[in-house]
Amino acid sequence: MSKPRKLGKAPAADAHEGGIEIRDLVPEWIQRLAAYPPGMPLEELEREYGISGSIKLASNENPFGPSPRALAAIREAFGALHRYPDGSGFYLRRALAERLGVAADAIILGNGSNDIIELVVRAFLRPGDEAIMAEQAFVIYQMVVQATGAAPRPIPLKRYTHDLDAMAQAIGPTTRLVFLANPNNPTGTIYARDEWEDFLDSVPPHVVIVADDAYADYVEDPAYPDSLAYHRRGRLLLTLRTFSKIYGLAGLRIGYGVGPIEIVEILNRIRQPFNVNSLAQVAALAALDDVAHVERTRANNREGLAFLRASCERLGRAYVPSWANFLLIDVGEGARVYEALLRLGIIVRPMDGYGLPHHLRVTVGTPAENQRFVDGLAAVLGPGT
Repeated sequence: MSKPRKLGKAPAADAHEGGIEIRDLVPEWIQRLAAYPPGMPLEELEREYGISGSIKLASNENPFGPSPRALAAIREAFGALHRYPDGSGFYLRRALAERLGVAADAIILGNGSNDIIELVVRAFLRPGDEAIMAEQAFVIYQMVVQATGAAPRPIPLKRYTHDLDAMAQAIGPTTRLVFLANPNNPTGTIYARDEWEDFLDSVPPHVVIVADDAYADYVEDPAYPDSLAYHRRGRLLLTLRTFSKIYGLAGLRIGYGVGPIEIVEILNRIRQPFNVNSLAQVAALAALDDVAHVERTRANNREGLAFLRASCERLGRAYVPSWANFLLIDVGEGARVYEALLRLGIIVRPMDGYGLPHHLRVTVGTPAENQRFVDGLAAVLGPGT
């Protein structure tokens, strides 16, 4: 009997019997992928930096946490955790259908909206196909497209906003998908209704449009086009929403998509049978009806954004106008300021990976957290700011 091998990095020669390297077995488009960089756990970060009482303003989470109704529903569901989840999400889809005025069969649930993005890519892209997205938008779009062997085609932003004209002109014979985030992450910008309608008119009927509206619940602008209002027969439009943001259920990973029944049926063919866990389903169902929690969160966000904008102006720092629950701020040396804030126990998101090395993205927190961030930023930037 051979001895069990200790865990750890194996020598290169032992990578695979017969001298074959593992990478030789992997498609080259997977080899070229860079893994999504996970953040360090808060407790580990505090241990490494020798700090305590940190605030996390890096992941666009709800600073008030989950709805009290959602927490109560979770507690009630504990006794049934030996049962598999409802694979159809029957009750939640029915509630969403009533809320949105669509058929339940037009709704698909996902393990976060990320799950549905991956389902769409797997369903509609083959090697050699192309998908269009903004260059500085949610990084997952490009990652999952590349993972299929298809080609992501990022289009530069225009004034930190989706350039819908350029995206429409980029559509070619191999284009199968277009991803649009409105508001956009990480910039927080939106495109207006007239631009959106012109874009819809210019997209060929065979191209699937994925409208990622993860931050739509925060938008308070009459010019904002709710993509749910543009679903009609014959249009290949899929709207994505999430319970991670304004509903405060990021840790449970639950989102949903609304689209043509024909598209939803295809996605359900490749969806894992129990992709949304039981606690996520009951929490989301309860959170839907907690209007007070949503309104409190929205009001805090409105006031927090105003405070952060005014503070940036006082500190002489440019920012990108945002309709989401975060603000993109030009701090000059993004990496240096990020590290300095970390040592003060203030965790924000550096933007080097998005090609914005001068910027930081800060989530709107509670009033006390927002004040602490501004005080920390002023201290890091030094006199004269």
